[in-house]
Amino acid sequence: METRAASKPIEGYALIGDTHTAALVANDGSIDWLCMPRFDSAACFAALLGDPRHGRWQIAPAAEIREVRRRYRPGTLILETELHTDDGVVRLVDHMPLRQHHPRVVRIVEGLRGRVPMRMELVIRWDYGSIVPWVTRRDNGLNAVAGPDALWMWTEVPMRGEDLTTIADFAVTEGQRVPFVLAWHPSHTPAPVVTDADASLAETEAWWQRWCGDCRYDGEWSEPVQRSLITLKALTYRPTGGIVAAPTTSLPERLGGVRNWDYRYCWLRDATFTLYAFLLAGYTEEAAAWRDWLLRAVAGDPARLQIMYGAAGERRLPEMVLDWLPGYEGSRPVRIGNAAVLQRQLDVYGEVLDATHQARRKGIRPDAASWALETALVDSLQSCWQEPDEGIWEIRAQRQHFTHSKVMAWVAFDRAIKAVERFHMTGPVERWKRARAEIHAEVCSRSYDPARQTFTQFYGSTALDASLLMMPLVGFLPPDDPRVRGTIDAIMRELCVDGLVRRYADDAAADGLPPGEGVFLACTFWLVDNLALTGRREEARRLFERLLAIRNDVGLLAEQYDPAARRLLGNFPQAFSHVALVNSAYNLSRAGGAAHHRKAT
Repeated sequence: METRAASKPIEGYALIGDTHTAALVANDGSIDWLCMPRFDSAACFAALLGDPRHGRWQIAPAAEIREVRRRYRPGTLILETELHTDDGVVRLVDHMPLRQHHPRVVRIVEGLRGRVPMRMELVIRWDYGSIVPWVTRRDNGLNAVAGPDALWMWTEVPMRGEDLTTIADFAVTEGQRVPFVLAWHPSHTPAPVVTDADASLAETEAWWQRWCGDCRYDGEWSEPVQRSLITLKALTYRPTGGIVAAPTTSLPERLGGVRNWDYRYCWLRDATFTLYAFLLAGYTEEAAAWRDWLLRAVAGDPARLQIMYGAAGERRLPEMVLDWLPGYEGSRPVRIGNAAVLQRQLDVYGEVLDATHQARRKGIRPDAASWALETALVDSLQSCWQEPDEGIWEIRAQRQHFTHSKVMAWVAFDRAIKAVERFHMTGPVERWKRARAEIHAEVCSRSYDPARQTFTQFYGSTALDASLLMMPLVGFLPPDDPRVRGTIDAIMRELCVDGLVRRYADDAAADGLPPGEGVFLACTFWLVDNLALTGRREEARRLFERLLAIRNDVGLLAEQYDPAARRLLGNFPQAFSHVALVNSAYNLSRAGGAAHHRKAT
């Protein structure tokens, strides 16, 4: 079988996972990205970042594939890929069992028609392609060891080694099933117990279908909402409740460019949107776990509040460049870790206070220490909200007085005041009211351009920014305020490409990076919400349907999209995009969603 290029279209991948980690499966039967035992551990399959020799696991027909059909089993994260050849048809059934002790990937090859010669190629490389393990045969499988990591592979078909690759040639006929199981364990511990592939498949299917059965959404977009919620659950690190932004690193915002970041961490700015997405759909347990993760992660010195943390709340996320990887379609550098963790972004104070406030509104009981932590954060913000920061988009250039940052600082004080007034908490509410009023007046004075009838990206700027769409969504100004309507119109006029929203203009002086990226999908969902709030519901519906059409064939979204090339861009799948999809679906419903609720907190 001919070796195929690793840089397949991002939209050609599907997600499988076990709520601890995840893998990406290409539509040619190749798993090109897998981190074990958790999301941010060193990948053992990293072909996604430029070269099949850096780790992958492909099971595919030996002959040319004429047609591919794939789907998730309804209400699950079990992927079925049908591969059609001149010899017949086979189906790959891929899943990761819900974690008991060790992570596993289970793949079952099913013969559907004819007799199809198959080939399995397994290239194991830890540390993002840099470490070749020692592989030995054991009974009906093999064992690969390098340092602290070990992998076991079990299958009934004979395997052999060629050029540091494990290979198996076999054939399947109609009705035949051939299982493959790959399991990770610490190399100093005994091998895991052999997995019964069919039993594992049945248990995993039943678990996901039970989970999906709790969903309360009953609107017209049930399929995309359910798929988005499943994706968010898959991106949840179950031991802690943290939700990673994406399971990948360094998938580019521009093909061949340098905007390549590691998203396998948890961002505070996702807090309230994520909380609402789960709460509206009836997943109180997941929402409470996310809120609890949030409080644990930010505990400590309020002055050292970070914008992101590891899945278990880790704070040190040093950024490194992996110079041996060529990157996705030559997009370099490939980075792990994220230096933005050291940035100041004032908006996260607002997200933390808003998330805890909305949790109270929805009946999620806080722990005893929660309010003390919240008041400490507000007191810290009191002394720093007047300062510039790097803003929501994590610029790597000069700090500015970003409008969105100031608006979210206003949110922090506003939600603290409401906690006192509505939930009988105690705090210096008059002092907080003075700060809230001062921020509001300053933003309306220094960020609004009356000649153009729009708010601007930062004080003294003429640039627009899609984050301005948050102003009515968080209740800073009412949707019918002429300044809000003018800002919406300006963004649609100046930042939209093919009806979809860019974060800011390519020539925005604040960025500090080479220009060029796709439209930002979450921002476009925010436009949907703004249109719905301002009574332009038909426009909102059309734009929402346009966004749904961008999803790939199994319903997944990346961070960005290139309208000209019609390709997904950025890390994939992106939690923020799927959170925004769920919330917009609710915002378009008669009962209303997060945008309606947050503006009337």
